[in-house]
Amino acid sequence: MRYFIEFAYNGKNYFGFQVQPNAISIQETFEKALSLLLKEKIEIVGAGRTDSGVHAKKMYAHFDYEGEIDSDYWTKKMNSFLPEDIVIYSFIKVSNEAHARFDAKSRTYEYYIHTYKNAFQNQGSWYYHKNLDIKKMNKACELLFQYIDFECFSKVHTDVHTFNCKITTAFWKQEGNQLIFTITADRFLRNMVRAIVGTMINIGIGKITIDDFRKIIESKNRNEAGFSVPAHGLYLVNVEYPYINTI
Repeated sequence: MRYFIEFAYNGKNYFGFQVQPNAISIQETFEKALSLLLKEKIEIVGAGRTDSGVHAKKMYAHFDYEGEIDSDYWTKKMNSFLPEDIVIYSFIKVSNEAHARFDAKSRTYEYYIHTYKNAFQNQGSWYYHKNLDIKKMNKACELLFQYIDFECFSKVHTDVHTFNCKITTAFWKQEGNQLIFTITADRFLRNMVRAIVGTMINIGIGKITIDDFRKIIESKNRNEAGFSVPAHGLYLVNVEYPYINTI
């Protein structure tokens, strides 16, 4: 039988979600705990790959197991075994064909920036003290809906077959001294969100124009885009499935 797991994690102490040689990952930590508790080797498939230091407020993965799993009991059991920076919310029994990665309709990320030095925000938000023109940055967001090829924001030498992504939501909002960028797409390229944010920072400080932003996208050249903002301000906040309301 196949089960989905809904969980969250603070990525500070991990080298991303996916198993890495000689580096601790979320997947490895999860699989060790599941295998120990279920008394057999368990491998999980995640909804995506978050990079080193990136967090997730809502993430899904699936695994196969022959026995019945009571969600309440095993959720509490797993949380007692997992480190404090990983929390599981539920086990969900699904059809054997359900797939955490390939069935996902969309994924949503948020990036957090705080504009005044704050001793309590540094671990999960990036401190950037320069004044930013949010109106111009939101104007740039509108351009993202006009394109599907975002090679200019992708990490180079990546093993993808296409750089096409359909972005359906992108906007900035300000809450006090906190700036939050939200973006939703059917898929994301490696380093894509952090590169978009870094490029928009350059718009916000007047280093480049919105017309420059369009030219960057059309260039399909990573060297033309802006810097990648630090990983610790980035969160995966939602993954949508066509059957999420029925499983």
